[in-house]
Amino acid sequence: MDYQERYQQWLASPAIDAASKEELHALDRAGQAAELQDRFYRDLEFGTGGLRGKLGAGSNRMNVYTVRKATQGLANYLVRHYGGQSLAVALGFDSRHLSPELAQEAALCLAANGITAHIFPSLRPTPMLSFAVRYLHCQAGIVVTASHNPACYNGYKVYGADGAQITAPVDRDIIACVNAVTDLTEVKTISQEEAQALGRYHVISADLDRAYYEAVKAQSIDPQLLAQWAGQLKIVYTPLHGTGNIPVRTVLHEQGFTQVTVVPEQERPNGDFPTVRAPNPEDPQAFSLALDLARKVDADIVLATDPDADRIGLYAKDRAGHYQPFTGNMSGMLMLYYICAHKQALHQLPSRGTVVSTIVSGKMARKICADFNLQLILTLTGFKFIGEQIKRFEQEPEAQRPHFVFGYEESYGALIGTHERDKDAVVSALMLCEVAASCKQQGITLCDLMEQLYQRYGYYQETLKTVTLEGQDGARQIEAMMERLRAHLPTQVGAYHVTECADFKYDRIVDMATGEERPTGLPRSNVLYFILERDAWFCLRPSGTEPKIKLYLGVCAQSTEQAQQEPTALSTQLEQLLQP
Repeated sequence: MDYQERYQQWLASPAIDAASKEELHALDRAGQAAELQDRFYRDLEFGTGGLRGKLGAGSNRMNVYTVRKATQGLANYLVRHYGGQSLAVALGFDSRHLSPELAQEAALCLAANGITAHIFPSLRPTPMLSFAVRYLHCQAGIVVTASHNPACYNGYKVYGADGAQITAPVDRDIIACVNAVTDLTEVKTISQEEAQALGRYHVISADLDRAYYEAVKAQSIDPQLLAQWAGQLKIVYTPLHGTGNIPVRTVLHEQGFTQVTVVPEQERPNGDFPTVRAPNPEDPQAFSLALDLARKVDADIVLATDPDADRIGLYAKDRAGHYQPFTGNMSGMLMLYYICAHKQALHQLPSRGTVVSTIVSGKMARKICADFNLQLILTLTGFKFIGEQIKRFEQEPEAQRPHFVFGYEESYGALIGTHERDKDAVVSALMLCEVAASCKQQGITLCDLMEQLYQRYGYYQETLKTVTLEGQDGARQIEAMMERLRAHLPTQVGAYHVTECADFKYDRIVDMATGEERPTGLPRSNVLYFILERDAWFCLRPSGTEPKIKLYLGVCAQSTEQAQQEPTALSTQLEQLLQP
């Protein structure tokens, strides 16, 4: 079906309201053929994690109708999978435009299908939704968010009964059910009043907030340290107009971090994100106001959380008084080392302790885990695979059960504890502040601690290049880029020999010297991963949620200067390699 047919179907459908049709007519009258094509060249894909797209009318946009369709498919799956059981789903949403409305529509669709909806009364971080699924004994969860994307985007993520985002084979089954809903008139919905009268619409109480805060605070390692030093740490924090403001401040204050200054211009929720280019703690520009404030109040550290508060960014003041940025890998290593060293000192480091990370995250974790006799498990990109491992651990016999110690990914996400199953900027904020308080006690800075880790384990440096290719043509270009590289595997990139190539799409690892192949041991995915000599690597991965292709790379150098130079040189060589 071409875009014109989809467009005409929408205009003719009795399920589409007059305002949405007029929005489309206005584009047509204005001669916006390219925009209409982009809105209708496909149905917005319900991928392995859910939906993500630009807001607006159209089959390839986030709107009431695409959300209802997805929810009807999810409801059909739950009824089919769980049979006659009493079913419940928890729902949360962030500060983005239409997030409350889309979550409400999903709740009413569930209720119309005989499923009880538990919905938060106002915006909450995504990790609180993960916590709520298990706390309320739900079979699934939904959160309406587009994480750190620009203001024109929104999204819809689905969680399983374990509180983690859905993975195979459940994701494939749900996708099939969603794709089977081909007519919007098939979608069920009722009013909130009807749903409440049927006992299928419940607003989540403040008791859950309190339970979540207590679970997060329980992850602190050294209460004596906090009692003496937390109040002396100066912190600047920005929620970037998102959901983190109340949860982060509440947890920090209750753990003794009383000197927290919030960036006033970014404190209130605002779906326009007016003070930033993008509400992404990976973007240095997002820290501009926070760093200005930090200099005024002489803060020790600066924290930023993204709109749904599952990612966290960090700057720290060095001995010269300058604020230095920390990548997600760097802040992850600060937390991992602190957890290991302090739990070991307190005789709390568990036997069969296990750290879970992703293939594109930094490699220093391997050496830290070896240092503390911990197992390191690597998964495909996406925190859902880390959450999946926690569930797997719990299904192991007690005598052989791995003990989850820490999970992290390079894209500024980490988890301490198993009270939830997704990355959590709230618990990460608490842990980073505890690490900083420990440094304060020792008379050093977080920058000093990072340098100590470099000297001990090697100067690991990683970077990420992202190419955005919008629309149907962009998707074709991305696929062509991947296939060109598969057809001509490089044996040398700049100064580095390529030793192995892992092609996760075809489940094979190729030894570049011998040509021998072995399986990857991970699920199939359109990812190419190259191992280079001297502990260097690079990886190419099309995004599953955005019109982007991502190039990850990392090196292990002998000095700070070398670590700054080598990734740039390697990146230049790789960009040339990827040219058609």
